[in-house]
Amino acid sequence: MKLFDLLYLVTALPGILSQIQLQESGPGLVKPSQSLSLTCSVTGYSITSGYDWSWIRQSPEKKLEWIGYISYTGSTGYNPSFKSRTSITRDTSKNQFFLQLNSLTTEDTATYYCARDTVREIQHYPRHKPPCRGPLDQQGELSPD
Repeated sequence: MKLFDLLYLVTALPGILSQIQLQESGPGLVKPSQSLSLTCSVTGYSITSGYDWSWIRQSPEKKLEWIGYISYTGSTGYNPSFKSRTSITRDTSKNQFFLQLNSLTTEDTATYYCARDTVREIQHYPRHKPPCRGPLDQQGELSPD
């Protein structure tokens, strides 16, 4: 491989990552006591390949709140303030994830966004302890077997 080819490959990688797009869709307005259902469609990356996929919202006063996430494995986590009335699910065949927020009040007036974590979850593998070399004597030296 020529140096030029390697440089091209390295400079092209950031462009590949920037092609990931998330698009929210759902009703524009929902009345108090009703439920809000939103969809986030992801293109350019599989939601099962890594990262956590979140829902956040911004109030008219510009306050940001994290609602919850669904991980690439399908596990979920929620802000305790929303947990009792929130569900985040996904449809891997459509590469979409969803927010359901129930029992709406005027306090839920906000712009809702879907987002992806900026850091990919690191896979951890078990590490083996070094083998035991035998008992130590009173001076901290290895005892003969």
